[in-house]
Amino acid sequence: MEQTNENSQDTSKETKDSSKETKDSSKETKIMPSMEEMLQQAELKAKEHYDAWMYAKAEGENIRRRAQDDISKAQKFAVERFSNEMLAVMDSLQAALAVQNSTVESFKDGMDLTLKQLNSVFEKFNITEINPVGEKFDAHKHQAIGMVESEQEPNTVVSVMQKGYTLSERVLRPALVMVAKAKE
Repeated sequence: MEQTNENSQDTSKETKDSSKETKDSSKETKIMPSMEEMLQQAELKAKEHYDAWMYAKAEGENIRRRAQDDISKAQKFAVERFSNEMLAVMDSLQAALAVQNSTVESFKDGMDLTLKQLNSVFEKFNITEINPVGEKFDAHKHQAIGMVESEQEPNTVVSVMQKGYTLSERVLRPALVMVAKAKE
C-alpha cells in the first residue's frame, strides 16, 4: 500500500506538473501575439513615425519660408527708413536751388545746413567717414593712388583725394589716398 500511495503521489505530481505546463503554455499563447498582430502593430508604429516625420518636415519648410520672408521684409524696411531720411536732405537741396534771389552767403549757409542734415542721417545709420591723413596706410580701408616724397614716415597717408566710408565697421568705399615714400 505504501507503494500505491507513492505511485498515486507521483501521479498526482505529474498531473499537477502537466496542468502547470498546460497553464504555462496557454499563458504563453495569450502573451505571445500572432505574427499578423505583430505586423499590424509594426505597420501602425511605422505610420505614426511617418506622419510625425512628414509633420516635422512640413514645419521645417514653413519655418524656412517664414525666415526668408522676414529677412526680405527687414531688408526692405531698412532701405525704406534710410530712404525716408534721405528725402529730407533732397528737399533741402531742392529748396536751395529754388530760391530766386540768393546770395553766395545764403547759398553757403543753406549748403552747410544740408550737410548737417546729411551727417545726421549718416550718424543714424552708422555710416562713418574715413579721413586718414597722418595715419598708417591700411589696405583694408585705403586705396593708394600714388606715392610722394614727404617728411612723414614711409607708408603714412599724406593726403586724401576722396574720403572713404564705412557702414557699421564694414568698408563701403575705401579712401583714395597719397602715401609717403621713403626718401632716396
